[in-house]
Amino acid sequence: MTYIDVFNGDADGICSLHQLRLAEPRDSLLITGVKRDISLVKQVRASRDDQVTVLDVSFDKNRDAVQRLLDSGIAVRYFDHHFAGDIPDSTNLDDHIDTAATTCTGLIVNKYLNGMHLLWAVTAAFGDNLLDVAKEAAAPLNLSDEQLGVLLNLGTLLNYNGYGQSLDDLHFAPAELYKKLRPYADPFEFVAQDEAFSQLSDGYTQDRAQADSIEPMQADDTAAVYRFPDEAFARRISGVLANELAQKNPHRAHALLTNIGTEACLVSVRAPLNNRTGADELCRQFDTGGGRKAAAGINSLPVKDIPRFCDALKAQYS
Repeated sequence: MTYIDVFNGDADGICSLHQLRLAEPRDSLLITGVKRDISLVKQVRASRDDQVTVLDVSFDKNRDAVQRLLDSGIAVRYFDHHFAGDIPDSTNLDDHIDTAATTCTGLIVNKYLNGMHLLWAVTAAFGDNLLDVAKEAAAPLNLSDEQLGVLLNLGTLLNYNGYGQSLDDLHFAPAELYKKLRPYADPFEFVAQDEAFSQLSDGYTQDRAQADSIEPMQADDTAAVYRFPDEAFARRISGVLANELAQKNPHRAHALLTNIGTEACLVSVRAPLNNRTGADELCRQFDTGGGRKAAAGINSLPVKDIPRFCDALKAQYS
């Protein structure tokens, strides 16, 4: 039997898998990629006795590939919180999908494991910009404000590492970063002992300083839109910066557009924190768009469609 783990390359995906494999140690084949690389199940090559676990990628975006596995008699466990669409009724599918705007895959896995590795679930929630949810989930742990701050920083940095157009943009390939976490049941030990944390922290500080110089291309009480150059720092910082802007302006939607050459943009959208809905609906109006209710994106928005996107963003949240 071969165990195959398919997971998003962001904080939620990595922390979800880390929880599961701390509880169920396995030598597994890892399939992942940059955060926007979500059609991952099509890479799976499995036989009937193998077990496939999928974490934090949209079922809807992987439907055909999952159905192929199920039809071949392969067991699939699926943990996710993104838009799923219709879920097939199959004895080979064990699905744990909750699309509520106040959860993430790390918290879904935490529930599955009965809180066995809650510290990492809290880290996942912080990384997914669910700050109040993360603090509420952490209540049984009786953590100090300083400790919560450490987990918030760790979740932010793990999430930051996942953003990029390709693996070349990242400080660590997600599979490599997961392997660096794997020896640590305690996230505080990872922060204190592993050089990967320091490398991520230094990279984030440098990228954040460059991003601070960019003003919005348009902004009002409803929404703000930023456009970033076709540079690696912009691709890395876009998602985490969108989260920060959402926290600072909870009544406003935000969109960050990062140039991909001269013909298209990568788009990150955050719904207002006081109205965590609609981001997925907005982005699915455009080819290559998708995500979840509170946070979504478009992998390649043609430059000619930027005015239409801005109008749709404002219409969605006005």
